[in-house]
Amino acid sequence: MKGQCLCGAVRVDAPDAREIGACHCGYCRRWGGGGPMLAVHCGTGVRFESADQIGVYASSDWAERAFCTRCGSHLYYKLLPTGEFFVPAGLFETEDFEITQQIYIDKKPDFYALANQTPVLTEAQVLALFSPPDDGAAG
Repeated sequence: MKGQCLCGAVRVDAPDAREIGACHCGYCRRWGGGGPMLAVHCGTGVRFESADQIGVYASSDWAERAFCTRCGSHLYYKLLPTGEFFVPAGLFETEDFEITQQIYIDKKPDFYALANQTPVLTEAQVLALFSPPDDGAAG
């Protein structure tokens, strides 16, 4: 899939994917102006052109977010341990997507709702997925 930021300074090439995840966490809502982040899980096979136009922000110990330094478009959320990219659906030239999952559903404010019926995960469930396994050893 091919796409670009608003001004065209940064271009993205990613493997074909059609599933969008919606994240309702406070970081994504703040980053996106109040609504959820609607992102395509693109895995590790993503290429960006014009790296000199990409700004990166370490938003947590395990992830970073990137944006175009010229127009401010959001470019990706990247999981650092795995190198997986989640790219906003709006960057891509296609609109042939389907929302298939919502995470941090317990953090979603009441002022919006998605009509799509999808599997959902709470904050605790998401954090449990990304936490290292507990081997039972004390400290």
